[in-house]
Amino acid sequence: MSRLLNYREAALALVLIVGVAAIGLYQPVFLEWENLSDMLTETSVLFMMALAQMVVILTRGIDLSVAANLALSGFVAALISQYFPDVPLLLMVLAGIGCGLLLGLLNGALIAWLGIPPIVMTLGTLAVFRGMIIIIAGGDQVNASEMGVTFQNFPKEIFLGLTTPIWIAIVVSALFWVFLNMTRTGRGLYAVGGNPVAARYCGIDQRRQELLVYVIAGAVSGLCGYLWVARYGVAYSEIANGYELTVIAACVIGGVSIGGGVGSVAGTLLGALFLGIVMTALPVMQISPFWQMAISGAVILAAVVINARAERRPDKLILPEARRLKRV
Repeated sequence: MSRLLNYREAALALVLIVGVAAIGLYQPVFLEWENLSDMLTETSVLFMMALAQMVVILTRGIDLSVAANLALSGFVAALISQYFPDVPLLLMVLAGIGCGLLLGLLNGALIAWLGIPPIVMTLGTLAVFRGMIIIIAGGDQVNASEMGVTFQNFPKEIFLGLTTPIWIAIVVSALFWVFLNMTRTGRGLYAVGGNPVAARYCGIDQRRQELLVYVIAGAVSGLCGYLWVARYGVAYSEIANGYELTVIAACVIGGVSIGGGVGSVAGTLLGALFLGIVMTALPVMQISPFWQMAISGAVILAAVVINARAERRPDKLILPEARRLKRV
């Protein structure tokens, strides 16, 4: 299975290299560093959100509320900046992360302890979270002129040629890699999704694992909520509307199995980068917005079909994941 993942990642990386080169030949402006930096900055949120969604999917779950969580957490951070502009930036960011964490905890607790199907639970909280923004704001929004200067400037700062969101995405990606590959809990997620029965025999608490992944997804969504709101300078109920589908698509393109137990950090990042390049290249190539949506949808559909064919394997192939837990 690891060989299959490595092959998929190598193939996807090759597709990305060839695609970028082809786009660069057609429109040389695409390869300019300013454009590439903007693309990576725009995609940095997708990188982190896709990794958070990946750990949920590994346990055979799904979180459709991540974009709504992002919107609500970002709105809370923006309100703090509006009414308490002298509060240190770190506390504003932590407020967004904390709000997202609590929302993820709500999802995880009800899914793990009450047995509510993840797709049903998170579809419901998707509407609840966005409704809460409308209730709190009274239908209003927080604009850039009402936010603190430091609050908005942090995501725009540049260090060693890269913007802050890119550096944050790099750190988050490294933490996810260490968690999934170097810790017993992280390896346990593969066992829970690949073969729950074997996982129970290994002494893994499935409910605790499920709770953990939704908390992680919530906390990352909260962080991304701050970055989104601060970067674009507006907070309202409809920000990132439908973004959860883009996040799931990035996971699927990167080789994450919707059936659980299969996925990697590298593959997920490549999947997110693939979508980022597609969404950036189409406007540069002056393709009609109507065709942009159709082309993006066709690409995602093709990736789903390829992924489904690659997943035709018996569950017993996942058993080695459970055995490896004893060596972590």
